Amino acid sequence: MNQSHTAVTTFLLMGFMDHPELQVPLFILFLGIYLIVLVGNTGIIVLTRIDARLHTPMYFFLRNLSIVDMGYSTAIAPMLLKTLVAKNTTISFLGCTVQFFLFAVFITTEGCLLAVMAYDRYTAICRSLLYFATMSKKFCSTLVAAAYACGFTSSALQTFFIFSLNFCSSNVINHFFCDAPPMLKLSCSDTHVTHAVHFVLSATIALTTFLIVLASYVAIAVAILQIHSAQGRFKAFSTCASHLTTVTIFFGTIIFMYIRPGSRFSMDQDKIVSVFYTLVISLLNPLIYSLRNKDMKDAMRRMEQKSW
Repeated sequence: MNQSHTAVTTFLLMGFMDHPELQVPLFILFLGIYLIVLVGNTGIIVLTRIDARLHTPMYFFLRNLSIVDMGYSTAIAPMLLKTLVAKNTTISFLGCTVQFFLFAVFITTEGCLLAVMAYDRYTAICRSLLYFATMSKKFCSTLVAAAYACGFTSSALQTFFIFSLNFCSSNVINHFFCDAPPMLKLSCSDTHVTHAVHFVLSATIALTTFLIVLASYVAIAVAILQIHSAQGRFKAFSTCASHLTTVTIFFGTIIFMYIRPGSRFSMDQDKIVSVFYTLVISLLNPLIYSLRNKDMKDAMRRMEQKSW
């Protein structure tokens, strides 16, 4: 890998410039989604913090998930919105580096947190008598710290390898943010090592966390099937339905985007998928956990009654 400094000092983000007729509608749509992401996830953070009945491991993890959702959406959304309305859509080399680093930290941490939450649901259903002893406050904090550490380490390594490359022939990024695939396509250096590092790190983290989730839910399914009453089975399943929905959407999108070896898809198709996991998933999480979760709905009612 070439270690010399890049000759490029700024990048031009193309965004959706090739569809000018869609720029205003997309700006309105994405701005609306981003505002809902901020309001919805802030609501979850506040609610799980102030309501004593939500001071459980599950909602501690959910609060951190909301922080991460807002983190990677905020790393992307402002520049995405800028590419839709501003004539100058440049971003500095440092700004591009920071944007990628923050996005990679939060997106990786989210995957790790979803695996942690799957283990939490496994413990709650399969080892219910030992749940609070196992999921102590200290242990939960350690799991969250490990998720952030994994995100930081992976992001730091990928950022170093990608932004140590030379970008000397063109500075036009055919995307709306500084993501790994378009950056690697843009480089004029030999990218084989960087491609390998990016693929191995992404695949290892995604597949490891996915296998933890899968193993947890296989054990949960077995435990639920052993419950004799239909009401008992429904109650046990409902405690993890919201998380299972989030996991399916998140890992399905991430594996499609990053784990495929080489790209069979155009950058336009990748942009659509990227919008989905950078904004839409962050929008769905508060909706899923608030509309499908009885404890959250009860907490919202209690907060409304106190406000009156």
